[in-house]
Amino acid sequence: MKTFSRIAAAAIAVGVFIADRCSKLFIETNFGPDTVKTVIPGFFNLVRSENPGVAFSMFADDSSKYHTPVLVMISVVAVSILAVMLWKIDRLDRMSAIALSLIFGGAVGNVYDRVRVGAVTDFLDFYAGSYHWYTFNLADSAICVGAGLLLLSMFIYRGEQGANA
Repeated sequence: MKTFSRIAAAAIAVGVFIADRCSKLFIETNFGPDTVKTVIPGFFNLVRSENPGVAFSMFADDSSKYHTPVLVMISVVAVSILAVMLWKIDRLDRMSAIALSLIFGGAVGNVYDRVRVGAVTDFLDFYAGSYHWYTFNLADSAICVGAGLLLLSMFIYRGEQGANA
């Protein structure tokens, strides 16, 4: 099993965070609320959308005064768990370490937004005809890619264990 260093994991997480912040800053600076710029007609737009909910806009309509603090608290707990897992990186295979680094960087990017303004800026809008996928951002992409790599790593690692048994 090849290991991955904490420095490399931190570099990935910081890189994701910086790319996410720069992309959101560009959108927040150059797009008004609900602005739509067609990039590939019939397939991809850049939009400015503020998501006060979580993934796929779940809980976005919750108007409770505790909505944002509860989401921030849950997010901070999740980020803390990821930090502990990354601190024990020498126990992880390379793919799992990269996956957790991507998830950590993306999660910190979205938590930063939620703490700063109470919502996450989303701007990537993919669609086919009248069907639109949920609008998302680079942090969400890193989290999804990281989750996919983590699942793949579990299957690969399980396969290697079975072959060695």
